[in-house]
Amino acid sequence: MQARMTNPAMLVPDAMQSLMALGTAVKKGSVPARTIDLMHLRASQINGCSVCVDMHARTLKQTGETDERMFAVAAWRDAPYFTDAERAALALTEAATRISDRADPVPDAIWDEAARHYDEPELAVLVLNIAIVNMWNRLNITTRQVAGEWFKSAQGESWLKEHAEAR
Repeated sequence: MQARMTNPAMLVPDAMQSLMALGTAVKKGSVPARTIDLMHLRASQINGCSVCVDMHARTLKQTGETDERMFAVAAWRDAPYFTDAERAALALTEAATRISDRADPVPDAIWDEAARHYDEPELAVLVLNIAIVNMWNRLNITTRQVAGEWFKSAQGESWLKEHAEAR
């Protein structure tokens, strides 16, 4: 497998720095990092982004996530491993990722359940993270980035280490 091109975020001047800055900004919120990582994994599974599925599984594993929860995130509704707040975040992630699947992409019931567990600044963090992971999925899928390749680079190894330490 070979990528069609270098990831566009690495080719457009200042794009990577800007995207990373947004990622850093949303990490300052009070939503648990593990919840965000589970959301990223789930959106990436839905979108079929092998790069991001690989990356988020590695991140979760490195930060101590259990295999049971990582394996079950695709079937979170039927698995006993997730809190009510995580379930609300995962439901919101699925709805906002699958926006073309229904007339009311994010129904009030999904939003209201998320709002029951998260205040407005935390909801902002959730929504921004959903948008960020979907953007990365689309960049990687469109250009056919190869899973695992980025982590072989010094930049990828450094990112994974920094991400784990930030937890």
